[in-house]
Amino acid sequence: MMDSSLCFASVDIGSNAVRLFFGYVFETKAGPVFKKASLVRLPIRLGSDSFHKKAINREKIDDIISAMHAFKHLMEAFNVISYRACATSAMRDASNGKEVVSEILDLTGINIELIDGESEAGLIFENHIAEKLEANEAFIYMDVGGGSTEFTLFRDGQKINAKSFNIGTIRLKDDLVEQKTWNDLRSWLNEIKISHQPKKIIGSGGNINTLFKLTQLKDMQPLTRRKIESWLKILKSLSFDEKIYQLGLRPDRADVIVPATELFIEAMEHSGCKEIIVPKVGLVDGIIHQLYDEYKKGKN
Repeated sequence: MMDSSLCFASVDIGSNAVRLFFGYVFETKAGPVFKKASLVRLPIRLGSDSFHKKAINREKIDDIISAMHAFKHLMEAFNVISYRACATSAMRDASNGKEVVSEILDLTGINIELIDGESEAGLIFENHIAEKLEANEAFIYMDVGGGSTEFTLFRDGQKINAKSFNIGTIRLKDDLVEQKTWNDLRSWLNEIKISHQPKKIIGSGGNINTLFKLTQLKDMQPLTRRKIESWLKILKSLSFDEKIYQLGLRPDRADVIVPATELFIEAMEHSGCKEIIVPKVGLVDGIIHQLYDEYKKGKN
């Protein structure tokens, strides 16, 4: 590792998977450069317990504890400056979520924060993607998870509004989204459409990243609604096994990518946005940016 590099770590304990992420920051005269060092993704589907049984079972608790033990060893190997671990919809909605967090801290020393949807949206916004887009235009940042979807509205790189809805891919797959939640989502997007007239959605999360990869577009080339609807027809025509065999999808992606794609189309419909930009960043990237900012403030 180069002497000029700094390493930070982040954990996203989501409803569909747990992500362990290590990021380097290279400090240059032109500014900091962020590079992925390593990403470990574990398909510990907490939402299958939390959303149905309202609690996380012993087997999945043990899986998370094993993951956190491994993460602690990896942090030592990467010599990280600091880390942050966040748990989102499934853990915060589980009746035993706080007890699980306490047990993990006792057994591994890893402190996990239960963050709400607005905090999650704020961390995603830390990626500073907005600064690279056109000035004087409004954009919607949309992150689709297993348990919830976070929206952030911004203009000129500034956050204007943020909202979280309990509409995620696992809830959709298992038909657990209430009609009122759908109505609230559509109402919020329609209000944004009237008041701010956003042009594009910035899509985040594993499903939109997978869809973008399937289309074979170049980096930052926008996904049009026509392109997304065309792929939705293809995805719907394939069985679960065919999605894995023909498209190379993981099993825990193959069973949720259709509802995720439908959710993005729904957001485009009610927001008036014509395109989706996929920068391929998410919560773990936002945490790295935040940790670096905190490190710099501590140095000054």
